Amino acid sequence: MGFLDRYKTTADLPQNIPVFPLGGALLLPRCQLPLNIFEPRYLAMVNDAMSSNRIIGMIQPAEEPATSLNSGGQHVPSLRTIGCAGRLTSFAETDDGRILISLTGLCRFAVAGELSAVTPYRQVEADYSAFADDLTPGLGEDDVDREALLETFRAYLDANNLNADWDEIGQASNEVLVNTLSMLSPYPPTEKQALLEASNLKSRADVLIALTEIELARRSGGPRPGLQ
Repeated sequence: MGFLDRYKTTADLPQNIPVFPLGGALLLPRCQLPLNIFEPRYLAMVNDAMSSNRIIGMIQPAEEPATSLNSGGQHVPSLRTIGCAGRLTSFAETDDGRILISLTGLCRFAVAGELSAVTPYRQVEADYSAFADDLTPGLGEDDVDREALLETFRAYLDANNLNADWDEIGQASNEVLVNTLSMLSPYPPTEKQALLEASNLKSRADVLIALTEIELARRSGGPRPGLQ
């Protein structure tokens, strides 16, 4: 049994989780996010996660100004209301004291509230109820317009003089393709959050196509298509 099989329902996920606020970082179910950890508070977070359930929540800071103070009297950024919980599946220490990890996405969550934690890192109460479908692999794959996604992706690569392993892409499932391209996309935090909050796989693919078309139109100087 693989580790993902342990999480069949939202009841299998911890209610209180540490969070790593990181602008522009996107984690999605069953995808891997590599992270280079060097700040003392997040080194502590990783060590604590390794000794417990290995779950860490990735979340982006909100754009509005900081509205709260931590235990040291310092302003802390507000958090976006939606993040994604991941399991720590790779861990390596470096000679200079850093930790290189990978998180594998499990399920998105809404922040039900931030905990008054004594730890140097922040913790939240996670509400997974709206995202239970995240725990079903491949759900909604048949609704994705794969041809349109690949056509847009190819146009983006051509515009940026980039190459891709098309054999590997051809073998990827729609879920892997949509979520991996979303995570790798070079878009700002607000757009990354839109990809995270997309209601289903088809919606995420549609948002990704629209964002890429807007970027291509911007570069070419043509009219910009709008997000639908």
